[in-house]
Amino acid sequence: MDLSAFIRDVPDFPKEGIIFKDIMPLLQDPGALRHTVDRLAEFSREKSPDLILGAEARGFILGAALAYAVGAGFAAARKPGKLPWNVARAEYELEYGVDCLEMHLDAIEPGQRVIIHDDLLATGGTARAKIELVEKAGGIVAGLAFVIELEFLKGRDRLKGYDVFSLIRY
Repeated sequence: MDLSAFIRDVPDFPKEGIIFKDIMPLLQDPGALRHTVDRLAEFSREKSPDLILGAEARGFILGAALAYAVGAGFAAARKPGKLPWNVARAEYELEYGVDCLEMHLDAIEPGQRVIIHDDLLATGGTARAKIELVEKAGGIVAGLAFVIELEFLKGRDRLKGYDVFSLIRY
């Protein structure tokens, strides 16, 4: 299945000059959604994960489905101030600014194998922040699974030493 046919380009979002890759049409199509989760699960299952870590907000949608598909738990990395418990924090740079993610301190136990999931790999900043959160907690990054990779932004270069998988590459 050509999943790129389900990705909508939104020019000048979230700011001028950015072409946002919108996965909502993919999520709305039952066949494309199933195919996406199945392909992400094929990669993830081989890594024997205990947990899938998804980042706010689109990383939650497929991350929870992926966790279910591989029989793992799910943990959330959220924007500051959204989690009600003690948190670890990691700052990162986006292609258009700086941001931060937080995760509950007890979300990952030492030695747990974690697949980091997000909808998009761009500059690699968000993924690096999630790696930092996992490793600070004593977890093992078993792999990183993305729906889309913007190869021209070279985010994969920031993830050297980690197993990176993406379904669609631009």
